[in-house]
Amino acid sequence: MCSIIGYLGDISATKILVSGLKRMEYRGYDSAGVATFADSQIRVKKGVGRVEQVNISTNLQTLPGNIGIGHTRWATHGGVNETNAHPHLSSSGQIAIVHNGIIDNYKELKEILQNRKYFFKSETDSEIIANLLQYHYDTTKDIRLSIIKTVNELKGDYSFVAVFPDGTLGAARFHEPLIVGVGKNGYFISSDVLGFIEHADDVIYPDNGEIVIVNFNGIELFDFTGMPVRHQITKISKEFADAYKGDYAHFTLKEIFEQPLTVLRAGENTRKELESFANAIKDAKQLYITGSGTSYNAALVAKHLFLKYGKKKIETIISSEARFYPDYFDKQSVLIALSQSGESADVIEAVKIAKNNGSSIFSIINSMTSSLAQISSISVGLNCGPEIGVAATKSFTSQLSVIYKIADMICDTQIEFDLQKISSSMNKVLGSHLEIQKVARDIKHASDIYIIGRGIHYPIALEAALKLKELTYIHAEGLPGGELKHGPLALMDSNSFVIAVNPNDSTYMDTLTSAREIKARGAKIIGISDIPSDVYNYWIEIPKTNESSYPFVEIIPIQILAYYAALEKDTDPDYPRNLAKSVTVK
Repeated sequence: MCSIIGYLGDISATKILVSGLKRMEYRGYDSAGVATFADSQIRVKKGVGRVEQVNISTNLQTLPGNIGIGHTRWATHGGVNETNAHPHLSSSGQIAIVHNGIIDNYKELKEILQNRKYFFKSETDSEIIANLLQYHYDTTKDIRLSIIKTVNELKGDYSFVAVFPDGTLGAARFHEPLIVGVGKNGYFISSDVLGFIEHADDVIYPDNGEIVIVNFNGIELFDFTGMPVRHQITKISKEFADAYKGDYAHFTLKEIFEQPLTVLRAGENTRKELESFANAIKDAKQLYITGSGTSYNAALVAKHLFLKYGKKKIETIISSEARFYPDYFDKQSVLIALSQSGESADVIEAVKIAKNNGSSIFSIINSMTSSLAQISSISVGLNCGPEIGVAATKSFTSQLSVIYKIADMICDTQIEFDLQKISSSMNKVLGSHLEIQKVARDIKHASDIYIIGRGIHYPIALEAALKLKELTYIHAEGLPGGELKHGPLALMDSNSFVIAVNPNDSTYMDTLTSAREIKARGAKIIGISDIPSDVYNYWIEIPKTNESSYPFVEIIPIQILAYYAALEKDTDPDYPRNLAKSVTVK
């Protein structure tokens, strides 16, 4: 949930750290800070707010030194204030750390360290790492041993980077992302390639349970027992060049407009990869699919396709709920895991539960170097490039592209869809974005928005509600169109807006009837359809397409609507409050 970065090289550390933190801000943004090493001293500046705000208020970039660490925080332990912001110093001030993840046994360790006369200033679990490193360094005077002893006492999932008294950087990874960059101007350690994308093309991906030490003599990698490990240096994928807004006002808008291209890219996986995936699923005695948030909504679309076109039963599981049903999984089952980042804590936990019970793990992910990719038997990439906007847009439709291709193989090509035509239809919807903006002006004061859909359109209604909640902070709820009389109709009145996801397919007349019933109670109806109706107070037109292909097309206008409504409400669509992109803590 947080972003961490370390730098050691021959140029100003804060220049590297501040620019890197800005690019990784989607991972967490309630506070920020940096620490640098110069003249045998560690100096820290930090504060509450976005990176640029903290930089202006504290002059982060004035800190001297060519060695340093930086952090943006998404609070888990302790309030959002300067004291709890990272970096954290040890009680002696000789060691500073930045940390991502959760230390489960921090209370026990804190009590032990306090008894040893090490004091704490913050409410965070992270400060434990600084003082534990300091304790072991005080007793061993050996950086390598200090890190090994520390990681073997910590319980939880974490990655951290530390600055030691001689300017050495030490880092460790345990179930949280950590990447080493090698550039002409120095070494980088970060939770995300975007932290150093401008400065290094060569990277090393440490495995889980490994430690990195970086100084001016080079890089050393070893495992938690102290055994040396070797890694190939690899080139950063060209896709990361997309991590810039260009002429767009926000990353979210850029990523919405990229979708006609990214749905095609997602379908470019080799047929061999997709066939391996599909064949393993086809033979599974028990098939499950899991995801969180947007990925779960994509899983619901997959369930519909498998059942309707392939008569293949597939059970959808919200990732955070999997631990309550561990007996679901056995050696005869396959779990498909959906994730944009491949680092989502709930998804990883669900996968571990299934894997420990003998299940095969297949994943559909955007990062082929992620934790999820490493623990999967087969992984298929989304190929949609980095998604910086916190609210998922292009990753959702890219997930659909891969799901449709795999489902079509399982269903003996019974699903009628054409990604080229879908891409063209998306472009047509994007061409009417200014008309959708006018609707956004009218919904900005709504207290409640309901989205109804039937069949395959119900998961789209859920995804639409999620986008509206994330970007506009308006209460939004996706409803099955046929369930209105079983409770939700009581909520409909003149203060409500209802979006009817209603293309002209087999669900059309039933959904139109539901819209009439709602309108009779005074609610305003926004119709997402390829044909007009007098029922709609607002009609957002989508192109006519194949029945199975509508989900790709009908989600686009709602993404645009949510984006423009966010602007109307003066909220930042890239960084919704209280949310972070990669949810790496539970």
